[in-house]
Amino acid sequence: MKKSEAIFGMIRIPLDALAVAAALLLAYRLRQMNADLIPGRQFLDTSHTLPDLRYYLSAIVVPGMAVFFLLASALRLYSLRATVSAWREVGSVLIAVTLWLALLIAWYFLVRRELFFSRILLLHAVFFMALFLTAVRASLILLQRSFLREGIGRMFVVSVGSHPIVQYAKDTLQGDEHYAYLGHLQNLESLRRLAFQRSIDLVLQTDPNPDSAETISLIEYCRSHHLDYGFLPPVLADVPHQLLVEKLGLMPLIRFRPTPLDGWGRVMKRLFDIVVSALLLILLSPLLFLIALVIVVTGGFPILYLSTRVGQHGRRRIGVLKFRSMIQNADATRVQLQELNHRRDGPLFKIRNDPRVTTVGRVLRRFSLDELPQLWNVLAGQMSLVGPRPHLPSEVERYSAEQRRVFAVKPGITGLAQISGRSDLNFKEEMRLDLQYIEEWSILMDLWILWRTLFTVFGRKGAD
Repeated sequence: MKKSEAIFGMIRIPLDALAVAAALLLAYRLRQMNADLIPGRQFLDTSHTLPDLRYYLSAIVVPGMAVFFLLASALRLYSLRATVSAWREVGSVLIAVTLWLALLIAWYFLVRRELFFSRILLLHAVFFMALFLTAVRASLILLQRSFLREGIGRMFVVSVGSHPIVQYAKDTLQGDEHYAYLGHLQNLESLRRLAFQRSIDLVLQTDPNPDSAETISLIEYCRSHHLDYGFLPPVLADVPHQLLVEKLGLMPLIRFRPTPLDGWGRVMKRLFDIVVSALLLILLSPLLFLIALVIVVTGGFPILYLSTRVGQHGRRRIGVLKFRSMIQNADATRVQLQELNHRRDGPLFKIRNDPRVTTVGRVLRRFSLDELPQLWNVLAGQMSLVGPRPHLPSEVERYSAEQRRVFAVKPGITGLAQISGRSDLNFKEEMRLDLQYIEEWSILMDLWILWRTLFTVFGRKGAD
């Protein structure tokens, strides 16, 4: 650890204590003067419950400083190796202030069974604590970064191994001012020569192998020469955002998750699907009834077409609902029309100007109205509003192992591929976009895709 890191880490403690004390004392003085934060305005009357300063110092200020220190420590705000972003550190400070306020109110209300002696004092105290602590942290971050730009406090890093360091890690080391990347070395002997010439803080091995004599010798060299040793994951280095560092007892564990759509993300997405699909079914019920009536009048029954598709995890078969847009028994003529398939780049079957599509069906397809019954699939939990489009079992049988990763999530009515070209995309590009969605999912991405879907539908781009 660099000496400057330790200094900046330790100096945060007394400065935070001063900031909390200054906020509490300033709030007390303002209340004592009956002063509000708005200049020239007098809203407050004299407080008859305000304690004397000695009691306030012993009962509020000193314990308040201690409680904030404990909260900040729990949120790792005093970590000596400060490599988190400035926004994240400020966010942790605001969380600590909020928890401090909650504990103070809980102490008075639940333990002492009384209200705090001045609500406006409490409001001022929290405001000034957030302001002063944020100012202190921001000033320290700016000061530390100015030192780093001068080369003071940087961690000197080298990578070692027969394989070159992955580009993402290299870009991070070269772009983060906390590090000074000295380059890649092929073996331990090269590291010995470099370490003899200059100081090294961290050694990153790119090809760790516990059975390799080279790995064992490298670790022993780092331990005996007091160098930090680390290794980069030898697999899945292309998706570092999908790797989680956890604890298995006392052992560190690197776990891969196929998609960030997990935990609360999955719960939020399902709740969103239920609410929105139910609301749309209610609002669009007159349109659904009208479309059904037109289909019956112009072409008879059935109104709906049930297509068996592959669902989540690639094992489940789901019946995807659509308004019937083709002639009756259209599937029976698929073999005869195989030569007209314009999606020969993959397993999908698509025909431009399909002769089986009815006149009404062309209108429905042009504006994707034939997909509306799939809202029932979403409500039933078989599909999602946003996700990769479901494909036929016969098409899925021709998927490669990489392409089968799309089954990590539920299929969707719309998706990233649908707003990026729909049927105009080749199969490889469609799969790339679906996999990108799976690996980078967020609720904001879902909202953005739904918004873009409206423009895609009305723009009639890529509709077969």
